[in-house]
Amino acid sequence: MSIDLHTHSHYSDGTKSPMELVRLASKSGVSALSITDHDTMDGVQEALSAGMEYGVEVVPGLELSVVYEKKPLHILGYWMDPAHAELSAALTVLQKARDQRNEKIIEKLKALGIDASVQELAEISGVGQTGRPHIAKLLMNHGVVRSMQQAFDEYLKKDAIAYVDRFAYSAEEAITLIINGGGIAVLAHPVQVDRTMNSLPPLLAVLKGFGLEGIETFYPTQSKKMRKKIRQFADEFDLVLTGGSDYHGDIRPGTRLAGGNNVFVPPALLDKMKERLQRCRQPLTESSTMINQINCF
Repeated sequence: MSIDLHTHSHYSDGTKSPMELVRLASKSGVSALSITDHDTMDGVQEALSAGMEYGVEVVPGLELSVVYEKKPLHILGYWMDPAHAELSAALTVLQKARDQRNEKIIEKLKALGIDASVQELAEISGVGQTGRPHIAKLLMNHGVVRSMQQAFDEYLKKDAIAYVDRFAYSAEEAITLIINGGGIAVLAHPVQVDRTMNSLPPLLAVLKGFGLEGIETFYPTQSKKMRKKIRQFADEFDLVLTGGSDYHGDIRPGTRLAGGNNVFVPPALLDKMKERLQRCRQPLTESSTMINQINCF
């Protein structure tokens, strides 16, 4: 039995609905699941309802792309209130920025002689947030590229011919939004930040100061040796361990939810996360103010 706290539904760049993901989790022996869609929590209620039906614990989640000193990072948030006004408004800003970038990318593709349109892109995306993976699918549909990877390599990755940058919150802003929304913030796939991990300690010190509470330790591309080093960082900075598959569905052939050879995430981690969440949500009293500030902010 495994848990999986990093997955994506069709509300961002995955291919399955929240209900389908929860049902798959039930069939796969995943006891707890978080759908951490990019810049949206629109799938949370559907996932929670499905969790009741299929006997899977669902943790409300979110993934935000952020920047720190011009370096891109991904921050995961857990247990936020989807209806929290400040968080909802901030997500709306990100969603509009995505739409504007998509339009600019389509304009670039048209200038390159590719017969693409915003309407066609919307049909491919269907529901939720539309992003570069959907544009990659559009390019495949037009026979311009043979694979998602080729689409990104030749057209959509940074510095490629159709790439367009978009607005992102700073790491401090994003972590604050997660905290204010009632959740805890976690650094996603730290090895993608720096494969040598040499720059992680100073980064974690800064992020901890912003309110970071966890680090994604169990992840498909993080080896046993890497996990051991990340655990050491977690101990040093008092961070809880988390993990997940980063499952996107059929858009990434050959991938699956946690629990198999790709990655196993111990269920006991969820209890530690809940303990940290409760500690951070405790009201500040005069006697506990300093402790809470150190531990949670």
